[in-house]
Amino acid sequence: MLGSFSVGPAFAQSPAEWTQFRGPTAQGIADGAQLPTEWDAEKNVAWRTELPGVGWSSPVVADGRIYLTTAVPQSDEKKPDQSLRALCISADTGKVLWDTEVFLEVGATAPKIHSKNSHASATPILEGPFVYVHFGHMGTACLRQQDGAIVWSTQENSYKPTHGNGGSPVLFGDKLIFGIDGQDKQEVIALDKATGKIAWQTPRNVPDLPKYFTFSTPLLIEANGKTQLLSQGSGAIMSLDPSTGKEIWRVKYDLGYSIVPRPIFANGLVYVCTGYDRSTLVAIRPDGAGDVTDTHVEYVVDRNVPYNPSPVAIGDALYMISDNGILSCLDGASGEVRWKERIGGNFSASLLAAGDLIYMLDEAGMTTVVRAGDEFEEVAKNDLKERALASFGVDKNAILLRTEQALYRIENK
Repeated sequence: MLGSFSVGPAFAQSPAEWTQFRGPTAQGIADGAQLPTEWDAEKNVAWRTELPGVGWSSPVVADGRIYLTTAVPQSDEKKPDQSLRALCISADTGKVLWDTEVFLEVGATAPKIHSKNSHASATPILEGPFVYVHFGHMGTACLRQQDGAIVWSTQENSYKPTHGNGGSPVLFGDKLIFGIDGQDKQEVIALDKATGKIAWQTPRNVPDLPKYFTFSTPLLIEANGKTQLLSQGSGAIMSLDPSTGKEIWRVKYDLGYSIVPRPIFANGLVYVCTGYDRSTLVAIRPDGAGDVTDTHVEYVVDRNVPYNPSPVAIGDALYMISDNGILSCLDGASGEVRWKERIGGNFSASLLAAGDLIYMLDEAGMTTVVRAGDEFEEVAKNDLKERALASFGVDKNAILLRTEQALYRIENK
């Protein structure tokens, strides 16, 4: 008996609002949304707003306002200073309502980032009147949604990143929680969300590994009446008590590092992708204590598992797109492949599900829409012809799609 498990709306501002990375359930589910299936640069585009700088954070939205982060180079030099900024955009018109510099990153001393990363890749998170933004090793801040004024900022939790920043924070009670996974430091940190001061720190305590860096975003679930914070690092996933940081259980995996996909939780199982150099999908029962590697792993899948896009679960099925464009439908309980299909292209953005439709955005700006089910069924292909690595946002019945140059609001006209 797996007992009682749940995830999602209890940890979001509202089931109808996309206030964090991957939405109300943190797992890419847009319940009740009637999203468009066809668009191009003009068709079903309500507005397109050019964005300053470069950033791969995903859009979040509440109360008719969209929030993003970006990094604006301050010169044409090879390693320019970067103005790390938060933006607020009207969901109705696309007008920029405010634009606040949070930190300035000095280019001469800034660590090198990966060609598929940015200096602003972590997605903001919203709660009440505040927006919380995170720039990895460069710092974390709380701003007022109304006017972008900085409530607090901290750069006390610095580390030595590899390839830049990536993982987004989560909120639980009075705490803002994220992972720190550089070559010099690997831990999970909770800040007091009112002040930015450290509430607790939990080291990952993984054995010696060739590479420690990772970029995963934590996931909050409830299992048997107990809230768990699931946080992946190199070599292991940890379940922590989000109130105290105390470890509940862990599962180890061989040499996994540079982990990007967010864990998901469905069918009574936690699903994690283990990253480089060969990603596997590990399905875990979350009702153990201590090191449960040998007792609570239900199965492992080692083919066509993504390095970057987070999967999505619909009903008893799990859908995942590999970075090189192979879509797989798995039986969530057993891991058996029900079907697979080559979509083509290269993928970094996480999957989005709305009803029985699955949306997949490739790195060249092509979105493929398929229908979930026992057989592969393609519904549409929509090409914006702009580079795209950020994941989708949703506002009511509209898709918020960020490309390298702009933010689009796409909805049926």
